[in-house]
Amino acid sequence: MTDDQFITSFDGTRLFYNPEVTADDRAVCVIVHGLCEHQGRYDYMAQKLHEAGIGTYRFDHRGHGKSEGECAYYSRWDEILDDTNVVVDRAIAENPDRPVFLFGHSMGGYCVALYGVKYPNKNLRGIICNGGLTEDKAGMFASTPTGVDPHTQLPNELGSGVCSVDEVRDWYARDPLNRKTFAIGLAYALKDGLAWFADNKRKFAYPVLLTHGEKDGLISYEDTYDLFAAVASTDKQMKIYGNCYHEVVNEWCRDEVIADYIAWMEHRI
Repeated sequence: MTDDQFITSFDGTRLFYNPEVTADDRAVCVIVHGLCEHQGRYDYMAQKLHEAGIGTYRFDHRGHGKSEGECAYYSRWDEILDDTNVVVDRAIAENPDRPVFLFGHSMGGYCVALYGVKYPNKNLRGIICNGGLTEDKAGMFASTPTGVDPHTQLPNELGSGVCSVDEVRDWYARDPLNRKTFAIGLAYALKDGLAWFADNKRKFAYPVLLTHGEKDGLISYEDTYDLFAAVASTDKQMKIYGNCYHEVVNEWCRDEVIADYIAWMEHRI
């Protein structure tokens, strides 16, 4: 890998970086992936956005995919936000005449939701949050042991719940770039972030589209219901996809989902 495939984050950590923008694009979208996965799992979504004239900026979180960093570990709740901010700033700087959107899934949904509060004055045209971990009503981290060395690794047991499509679950398990474990410090960091967000979510004011799979067994769609009710945004929409699991962009209805995202962005270009 060459240096131009990495972007240097706020603390010097090199993040694998995949910008795909052409001169003809009407807008760009920063895509933020979820826990233990990597940016390459959004190839299909990116392809559909490109076909619609929307360029993409993708990256691997620290400790994920091809990026530097301890395996799936965060030392504080907003480290993921600050990494994402480096990519957002790059996208905005390189596209002064194009609208910039931000999309996040799962832990990436956590990221973009909290990002909208911590960074309220970015030149973003809108934020899309899918299956966002914004309250943990499903109890994903409820059984996380306390008082344990934060660098201790726990098994990634998300596989069976990510999607209803057999091929997607099979490849999730075999994908060499997916992390098989994550650090308990990451769970501690996210729990701290959720506590902060509970006190601050009403400050979120960006245009926002919230989506969720009805049968998501990892993160409850009630997280999204509550977030929709709480945010201060005057431009906000929500859609729950029936009979869909966690990864709606990989579900049987993925073309419908991605078309909804494109239509939402096009309406704001």
